[in-house]
Amino acid sequence: MERWFYVRMRFLVYLAAGYAALVGFAFIFAEGLVFFPHRELWGNPSDRGMPWEDVYFRAADGTELHGWYVGGEGRGPESATKGTILFCHGNAGNISHRMDTLLILRRLGLSTFIFDYRGYGRSEGKPTEAGVYSDVEGAWRWLTGEKGIPPEQIILFGRSLGGAVAAYAAEKLSPRGLILESTFTSLADIGQAHYFFLPVRLIVGNAFNTLERLERIACPVLVAASSEDEIVPGRHGRALFEAAREPKWFLQLKGDHNQGFLTTGQAYVDGLDMFFRNVLGE
Repeated sequence: MERWFYVRMRFLVYLAAGYAALVGFAFIFAEGLVFFPHRELWGNPSDRGMPWEDVYFRAADGTELHGWYVGGEGRGPESATKGTILFCHGNAGNISHRMDTLLILRRLGLSTFIFDYRGYGRSEGKPTEAGVYSDVEGAWRWLTGEKGIPPEQIILFGRSLGGAVAAYAAEKLSPRGLILESTFTSLADIGQAHYFFLPVRLIVGNAFNTLERLERIACPVLVAASSEDEIVPGRHGRALFEAAREPKWFLQLKGDHNQGFLTTGQAYVDGLDMFFRNVLGE
């Protein structure tokens, strides 16, 4: 009996030590569990018949970044339109994986500036929360400074993790509108759902808290979410919509996290068009 007790205690000690090591690993490499950059670009907008400008600019902290400026349909990459999208992509891949989105926005007559966060594509550096916030600030400065586009003509558009980045910029800057697509309420909320066995809230703290920012954002907001999303459950989108100030709109998507906007089809395009017309007055 006594021997069994010691065997069981030893097992529990080993189990606790293993768990502590796992938590320690998560603390040290937390950002590696958030960002999944891809360096190689799989083509450029010319492959889909879109005019574009290759752009190198600097983040607010000086890190050199790369992006594309794509003109709206009927306009060249050198022209400014009544509405311009500053697009913040998700945590995986790079700008070359967002061709379908660029094409949709172009056909709706919007020009788009899409950029890679540090460590993604041809952008220098290593991604961190503070770093990607600095990146979107740099992209905003390029649009309003180098390109000369007034803030009241810029709509911030963030997909997935990019929604948290766009929300940061919308709170700090003065865009015409904000689009949050397949975006989580906070990193802690979504992390706890996927890594329920870890003290996620202790590890990530208040990182990428989109919900909290929405309460302080004054511009019009469109929230798009799918109840079939396997990565960011639809309830996150509903919570963001409820937290947003008026005027606000909700766009119901179909399908999974990465393909939902394509699966939704024309209803998605019509939803974006409705928002642009209401916000830009076109």
